[in-house]
Amino acid sequence: MTEEDIRDYCLSKPGATEGLPFGNDILVFKNLKGKVFLLLPLDKHPITFNVKCDPAEAIDLREKYPAVQPGYHMNKKHWNTVTVDGSLSVKMIKEFIDDSYDLVIK
Repeated sequence: MTEEDIRDYCLSKPGATEGLPFGNDILVFKNLKGKVFLLLPLDKHPITFNVKCDPAEAIDLREKYPAVQPGYHMNKKHWNTVTVDGSLSVKMIKEFIDDSYDLVIK
């Protein structure tokens, strides 16, 4: 997935918006209630992004997949940083985004 693919998928979520509240190098996606569900640094290669995750699942994913690490500059209990390095399927990446969106909608 490219940065544009991630952006398009995030914006396909109902009520999703994007902005640059932290400067021009981090794209932030929020739901209709203004809750952040994904942060996408624009200067990282390979591409990385932060997503919210259930705390128990976050640990499990980190143990299973080297491309999933504790959330960089985020609450490590609730956020993961995902590296798009080809080791994760597009389906799995979309599931991470879906889960994050669903968690912040609640």
